Amino acid sequence: MKRTTRRRLTVAVLYAVLILALLALVLTTDWSAIKSNFFDKSVAKQLWPELVTVAAKNTIIYTIIAFAGGLLLAILLALMKLSTVGPYRWLATGYIEFFRGLPALLVIFAFGFAVPIAFGWHPPGGLIGAGLVALIVVSSAYMAETLRAGIQAVPKGQTEAARSLGMTGGRTTVSIVLPQAFRIVIPPLTNEFVLLIKDTSLLAIIGVAAGQRELTTYARDMLSLTANSTPLIAAAVMYLIITLPLTQLVAWLERRQQRAR
Repeated sequence: MKRTTRRRLTVAVLYAVLILALLALVLTTDWSAIKSNFFDKSVAKQLWPELVTVAAKNTIIYTIIAFAGGLLLAILLALMKLSTVGPYRWLATGYIEFFRGLPALLVIFAFGFAVPIAFGWHPPGGLIGAGLVALIVVSSAYMAETLRAGIQAVPKGQTEAARSLGMTGGRTTVSIVLPQAFRIVIPPLTNEFVLLIKDTSLLAIIGVAAGQRELTTYARDMLSLTANSTPLIAAAVMYLIITLPLTQLVAWLERRQQRAR
């Protein structure tokens, strides 16, 4: 048998196996149970408009706050890690490695309950404020490494040229290095923003007031209230509506960068 014929037969068999598996799944699935438990129209109607006006809105607000705070802290950490001053470099490295090594859920729980008990510190906003501080702390550790890589990717000739024109080190960093570094790391930073959207679901662990609920907490509460899984599907759809355009934006930015190179 020729190699091309054998390859075609192999592909045909793989397609046949896939089709048979899909048919078996379709025939053995209890579609009426799925419809009543996951796609109940009467339950879905109870979710509106709070699903959008409260849950989705809070998810976006929390993400923006955590991302903005994390980015500002990440810039400082990245510059500290690249500093020629040893203690600054060691401190930034320890911070980054420590919070990158911990689960975000554990950090949120610690800032929500352990830190206030141990130090008597209560952030603005109560528990939701503590959760946002935890997200800022964790996201800054990841974004700091991304920014550090972006700064190091800027050609050294740019810095040397700026210094030869009489620019100070600080002005060179702010005016020359950081703008170029940000252009390089826009795709991974956008990915971090998408991850933060999903990480806001972890705030459910600390408990929030009704008006502070994000998508996951709202879906969980409505699941308990209605004894139906439709709220989970609705929340999942809202997450996809928010994140899919962003992931497509990341892909477009990466392709644009590749063409520029």
